[in-house]
Amino acid sequence: MSADDLGARLRAGDLTAAPAVLNLVESRAPRDQAAIGSLLAAVSPAALGGEAPAHVVGVTGPPGAGKSTLLSALLHGWRERGRSVAVLAVDPSSKRSGGALLGDRARIEFDPADRGVFIRSMAAGERLGGLAPATRAAAHALAAAFDVVVVETVGVGQSETEIAELADTVAVIVQPGSGDALQFIKSGIMEIPDVLVVTKADLGQVAIRARRDLHAALRSLGARDTAVVAVSSLPPTQGIDDLLDALDAHRARIDVPARRLTARRLHALADYVEEHGARGLRALGGRRAAEKWLATQDPALDVAALVAALAARADASAGGV
Repeated sequence: MSADDLGARLRAGDLTAAPAVLNLVESRAPRDQAAIGSLLAAVSPAALGGEAPAHVVGVTGPPGAGKSTLLSALLHGWRERGRSVAVLAVDPSSKRSGGALLGDRARIEFDPADRGVFIRSMAAGERLGGLAPATRAAAHALAAAFDVVVVETVGVGQSETEIAELADTVAVIVQPGSGDALQFIKSGIMEIPDVLVVTKADLGQVAIRARRDLHAALRSLGARDTAVVAVSSLPPTQGIDDLLDALDAHRARIDVPARRLTARRLHALADYVEEHGARGLRALGGRRAAEKWLATQDPALDVAALVAALAARADASAGGV
């Protein structure tokens, strides 16, 4: 099936196109790169007549914080609200095969017969931020058909701010009693979340203390709009509806087109660097200069067109030396 056909199916809301879309965007074969560009063009704002309708949600947090258990509860909540959901669970890469190492989707509970849910494990590749170009492409493509697209990333750290460049809303998961709040303040992670989620609320006082500490940390940073929600993902669940409402409330108050435009430009720069490396970035005058130049480009340009424009600018700069 051609990239144009896949794009048409996504635009029509055909969720069954998702597996073929992921197979294409994860391909490393040179012959498929043009098709990937065509697919992204077919689901670009120009082709859709506006931004893709999905709410793109980034979920991140340290190992053991309960991300997969929480996603199981969120999936159930979204489906109860009648929303279709795609989950891209980004796992560490196998050095041998290059594929996803842990298969995180195996830990997310869902009904395999439910056609409104699609879950795929994806390899992080060599990107320090945990997002390979294929993940960005998959999220942008699936956003044309699904109501919610979740990107769950590996671990958490200063380099994982890339999730904030992709998602409309970023939820950072905190495990109470683990010292995560203090660690986040030290590492700068407190600048990332749009919603902070304290898991294991059933632990009582330790969860209450973690939530209080996070509120204090946010006040010290002036981030008063960031919601802090305490949840328990184990039956009987607690706070899941509050978390779903907080995620919706954040998206309702942001400028989605502006955020998506920034995401496309950063996606293009990431793809360009993936292909041309540090030498290509130097030809553009460095990352800051490249981002500044991208900000002057036509907002209607899709990722592939922006990558081509970056390459042409680098070639022109090299020719002028």
